[in-house]
Formats: sequence, structure tokens, C-alpha cells
Amino acid sequence: MAVYGIQDLSDDPWPAYVHDHNLALYNNGNLVKYLALERHTRNKYDSRLTSYIYSLLKEEKLLGVSNLDLVFVDNVIGRAFISREGNIRFEAPMNEGLSEMPEKGKGYFLDRPVEAYVVNHELAHVFSCLPFYGPFRENSLHVHFDGGASKSNFSAWIFRNGRLRLLEYHWDLNYLASFFNANALAFSLVKATRENQNSMPGKFMGYAAYGNYDGRIESWLKKHDYFQDIWGNKKIFFERVRKDWSRDLQSIDLKDPFLQDIAATFQHIFQRELLDKMKELKQSTDAEYLYYSGGSALNIKANAALLNSGIFREVFVPPCTNDSGLSIGAGAFVEWLKHGYVQLQSPFLNNWLLNLPEINYSEADLKTVSELLFKGGVVAVMNGYGEAGPRALGNRSIIARADSKKLSDYVSQKLKQREWYRPVAPVMLEKHLPYFAGSPSSGFLSQFMLTEFHIQPDRINELEGAVHVDGTSRIQTLNNRSENPYLYDLLVVLEARYGLKALLNTSFNSKGKPLVHTEKDALEEAQNMGIKHLVFNGKLRKL
Repeated sequence: MAVYGIQDLSDDPWPAYVHDHNLALYNNGNLVKYLALERHTRNKYDSRLTSYIYSLLKEEKLLGVSNLDLVFVDNVIGRAFISREGNIRFEAPMNEGLSEMPEKGKGYFLDRPVEAYVVNHELAHVFSCLPFYGPFRENSLHVHFDGGASKSNFSAWIFRNGRLRLLEYHWDLNYLASFFNANALAFSLVKATRENQNSMPGKFMGYAAYGNYDGRIESWLKKHDYFQDIWGNKKIFFERVRKDWSRDLQSIDLKDPFLQDIAATFQHIFQRELLDKMKELKQSTDAEYLYYSGGSALNIKANAALLNSGIFREVFVPPCTNDSGLSIGAGAFVEWLKHGYVQLQSPFLNNWLLNLPEINYSEADLKTVSELLFKGGVVAVMNGYGEAGPRALGNRSIIARADSKKLSDYVSQKLKQREWYRPVAPVMLEKHLPYFAGSPSSGFLSQFMLTEFHIQPDRINELEGAVHVDGTSRIQTLNNRSENPYLYDLLVVLEARYGLKALLNTSFNSKGKPLVHTEKDALEEAQNMGIKHLVFNGKLRKL
């Protein structure tokens, strides 16, 4: 059993330094149980696993398991874990450097000593790719990049001859990551607060698309240290704008072109510096493949730039690339060392305390839903187990026609109460990607909604609700039916009956809540948002 549950430094109802607690259970190389804690508690980014782990194991009847190896993931703020009851405990050794292997620690499970190990935060991110892409490619570079791990926020590793070897780890790129998680000006631009810092990166990336990079703004930002410390005192920023740009700003107006250009410049710097670092690593290692993980790998535009750069033959990013995948990665690493393999997994892994019936539907069911969607209806979907990671990929989704901006705004801004500047993504069969984007191949990242494409101008009207202001779209593709049979079959019927090649696909959750987990969650969220139609395990319900 792999656990990411390091206790946070604050008792606030929102995470401070630690977020997205999760646990995973492996057996003979297969991931059999997984839970992102937020899905169970309904508290987004929840970091209170110490309070819940005993009851979660009890409800899944895992307290009596005698041959359980415990694997913990550390954090920059600590290497110890203790449950609220005190009967599940772990202490890891304190080391100066970053280990390339799991480290043995002292573990107690129900107060009896057990084999227990720690996998550092960096390696847990790296190995979160393994269950989704299979054995690591020979001569591959592995990069973790996030806000802060165990002893770095950036680490690089090389995989050759069946072994992963550490190349470097440091905080040199912390200033880049801080644009999206610790910069006061960036937070101010999208009117975010520290309580919702974990949702801020997605907001900021969406907003940045409205502006343009400006070299003069970059020089100005650098001169003033990116205004990173103006928390609670935006007057400093307004005064500099007035003095240096002769602009009389009294408040943050999200539609001000100057502010939009500042956001775009932040994004441009991040992309450029990331690519320069990857080029440097490519030159020093001559690696052919890149495995990229950590919270920074959720930057869609940077991912697309990496793909389009041609630096590597292939780029792999796991669906749970943020901290929600740490237990998956740590468990995969230990299973790989024990058995020499880890079985391939779909992203639909959130199954803790779920005993759902099989997904069952007929051609008539698909026709009913397709007609409802064609006529402008909005449908919530809860099929099988939930997605690992922050992206809804069809099992916990809200779907609608993708060719209507009006419908897209209704779903995003009215039902979900999201900001006007945030994009909504489409889903389509992979064969239609060249039709919309002129791209012969989507690589791997579009399966997990982790890259974007420029839409051909004469196709935008068919995808209008899912094309962002800069002409891009964060397309999710289904390459074959096995990835999501229901969604695949529904898309086939929609095209055959109505000529629709794509659907709007956004996460099934209301503002401030995580993706739904149980049937009860789905019914409550649908009713709270005013959604009248719910597909539950393939069958349509009218609410």
C-alpha cells in the first residue's frame, strides 16, 4: 500500500503546502485500489489523510491484511506520517542527498512493526508514468517539475540499461513554478486568493491566452522581481505602472489589454525557459524520449510547445501528473523492483468504496442521448470508476454540443460558475483530429487532455464552443473503443445520425468541489447545478 499523506503545516480548511492526499493498493504489479482523498471527503485538494486513513482501510476490510508492505511519499516539509488514532505510523531516515531507490524506514501498522519504505517525492512523480505508458523506453529522460518536492522543484533522471540514474536536482527553476503558485501579481491578475491557490494555475493559463508577449514587459517584470511579494498591497504595483507606463490603474480590470499582456508574458517566459532547459538536457544526454511529470506538466501550452519543438521523439505525461498521482508512482516503483513489471492501467482508477454495477447500454440508449445532445441538451455522465488526476475524461463529465459558444458559456459560466476567460475542452475520435487541426497524429498526451491544437480557421464554427480566444483547443482524443466504450460509441452515433464530430467535455463538479465520486454525489451535484439529465452506468435518468 502506497500512501501520500504528509501532514500539512496549517489547520486551515484549505491546503497550505501539502495538497491532494491519496493512497493506492497494488497486488502482483496490478493497481487494484486507488483513492484521491478529495473524492471521498468532497473537500477539494484535501490534505487530511491522517484523519481518514484508519476508517478508509476499515471500510475496505484491509486492516486484517498481514502481508502488507507500506510505502510512503515524502514532502519538502517532512518524512513522517502518523494517523489520528496513532496506530499507523512511519518514520523515514533523514538524508542529505536524493536517493535513487526506496529507503527503508520504521513502520507500524495497527501498532505492529511492518516493512515500510519511503520513496522521495521526485521519484514518485517520475514513476507515475509507468502504469499508463508501460515499461520505460531505453535512453529516455525523466523530468519532474513542480512547486516543491523532497529536496528540489526540478529533477532530471536518465533511464539506460534497465536502470534509472539521477542527473540533477535543484531549485533553480523555482521562480518559474512560482508564477503559477506563489506570485502575488499573478494571483491578483485573476483575483485569486491563497485559499484557492491550487486552482489558480488553470485560471491563469486561460487568462494568459487573451494577451501577447511583450519584451518590454518582461524586462520590467524582472527589474521588479516579478512583483512576487505584493500580497495585500497592490498599490506598489499600481504606482509602478503609473510611473513606468503612464497608465492610471485604480484596480484590476481583467479586460485591460495591458494586464492581459502581463499574463501572456509570464506564460511566454515559462514556456521559453522550460524548452531551453529541455534542450540543455537533450544535448547533455542525447535522450530520445521524455517522461515529464509534476504539477508544472499541467501547463497545456508548455506541453504543446514541447511536443511541437521536436526535441524528443515522444513525450509522455501521466493523467495524474500532479500530486494526486504520488501514491500511484511510489507503489509502481516498488512493484517494478519486486516483480520487474507493472500492468498497464486506464486512467479510471478512483474506485475506493465503490461497488458499481457494470456499464450497460443499448443502441437505443445511445440514440436517445445523442438526440438530446443534438437538440442542445446538457448531460452529466457518471460511468464506472472516476478518473485519476484533475481532468475529466468521460466517466465524470458534463457533455454537450461543441459547436455552440452560447451553450458552452451556459455550461461553463452558468452551471459551473467558472470565469469567462477559462476555456472548455472538446472530446472526439482520434481520426477527426486532422480534420480540425490538420495534425496527422496526436501523440499520447491528447488521450489525457494534456495538450492543445491550433484549429483550422474554416473548422472553428464546428468547434466554436471549445475553441479558446487564441484559436487553440485542448482536445481529448479517443484512439480506440477500449479507452472508453460508452463515450466512443456515443460519438460514433452522433456522427452517423447528425454529422457531429465532437462533444464539449468538462468535469462533473460544481464550483469549489472535486469530481463526483459516488451515485449520491452525482445526484446532488446535478441537482445543485440544475442539470436535468444524468447518464449513470450507461442508462439515462431524467432528474
